[in-house]
Formats: sequence, C-alpha cells, structure tokens
Amino acid sequence: MATLGFIEYKDAPPAVKAVYDDIMITRQTDYINNFWKALAHDPATLRRTWESVKEVMTPGTLDALTKEMVYLAVSASNGCGYCIASHTAAARKAGMSDAQFAELMAVVGMANESNRLATGYQVEIDERFRA
Repeated sequence: MATLGFIEYKDAPPAVKAVYDDIMITRQTDYINNFWKALAHDPATLRRTWESVKEVMTPGTLDALTKEMVYLAVSASNGCGYCIASHTAAARKAGMSDAQFAELMAVVGMANESNRLATGYQVEIDERFRA
C-alpha cells in the first residue's frame, strides 16, 4: 500500500481532478494509474511531475518507443518495480517486441557491470573520450 494511500477521481479536489482530466485526455484513456493517485496527496507535486512527464515524453527527436525504452532501462537500473512495469507496458504499446526487451535488458545488465568495474578499478578516462 502506498504510504499515504491513493486519491481516487471521485474523492479528488478540483486541482487534482484538473490534472487527472489532463492525463486522461493526453493519454486517451479513462484510467488514472496508482503513481498519479499517490502523488495526488500533494497537488503541486502532482501537477509539476505531470507537466514534466508530458513535456519530456512527447515524441521529439526521439520517438515514443525509444523514450519508453530509455525510461525502462533507467527504471531497471534504479530497481523501481512500479516504473519497470509501467514503462514495459508503455514500450510494448509503442511497439517493443519481446526480442527488443530481452536485448535492452542485456544492454542494461552489461552497462551496469562495466560501469561498476570501471568505477572499482578507478579507470582514468582516455583523452580521446573527453569532449
């Protein structure tokens, strides 16, 4: 259970309902997921986080699938089970195949391993890699 529980649409104050409505319109759904319902205890954080997610996750130079796969990779590295589930579903909806998921997780695992090795060995950065 979320620390403060969830605020359902029917129980939400007007400021929270406004964000919920924007989420449903933007995502073309009638569903508000638990992440947003948990954040609704702090309407300012809910609004700010939704506005940032909406801006960052809108397709731009990177397409929706790429953005969802990056989000999934970071979520896996950070160990956020909720985010892994949510962004796996979103990536699948954007077209991610099982093979792409498996390859992504292999890259995440390899990156985490080599990052830890480079950190542990305190490997100096090659001059040619410096910007």
